[in-house]
Formats: sequence, structure tokens, C-alpha cells
Amino acid sequence: MDTIYIKGLELFAYHGVGAQEKQEGQTFVLDLALKGDLSRARRSDCLEDTVNYAAVCQTVREAFTAQSFDLIERAAQQVCDAVLEGYPQVEELTLVLKKPEAPIPEKFDYVAVEVTQRRKERKP
Repeated sequence: MDTIYIKGLELFAYHGVGAQEKQEGQTFVLDLALKGDLSRARRSDCLEDTVNYAAVCQTVREAFTAQSFDLIERAAQQVCDAVLEGYPQVEELTLVLKKPEAPIPEKFDYVAVEVTQRRKERKP
């Protein structure tokens, strides 16, 4: 199985439990690993035979910013559902959703959730 990576995708959204997070929003950082059979694209050199990562980024942006969620776990699932629905070549998606501006008084780089969703495990 082949993998396409999208690392460090920065998106502004209004996810979080706190009122301030919902009102002011914050920047989130997403890392995606899209797994599937890319052998046809490796032979053809045609965009139609692969997963268009520019289109995936747009899909992720739309899914991630369409509504506000309390939990980053739910926001991550929204992204996974959208990618698997929109790109049949993707058999498995791993998403690391980082929240570098979480309202925690201690010093930290980010909090994050990692979700792996497989097409065959996806519920309708």
C-alpha cells in the first residue's frame, strides 16, 4: 500500500469546550497520511490516477470549518468521514489533529488526537 502525506496543514476554526475558544477561534495543525494503491499513477503519470492532494486539502478545510465542535476527537472524525467519502482510492487515513493553543496554563507544544480510519471499518 502506498502513502500520500500532507503535513502541517494549518486551519483556523472554532473548536473547543470553552466559550472563548468558540468565540475567538484558534489555529489547528493537521497531519494526514492517506493510504491506498497508487500503482496506476506510478505508471501513468496522470493526476486522474492518484489522490489529488490539493483537492484533499480543500475537502479537509470544508469539513473542518463547517461547524464548531467541543472535542477535537469529533472534529477529526468529521475530516476522516469527508476524505473517505470523497476519495474512493483512499483505503486508510491517519489524521493527527494538533491544538497548539489549547487553554492550558502549562507550557507545551500542542495537544493532539490521532485517529486512524479504514474504509472497510467505516460505518454508513
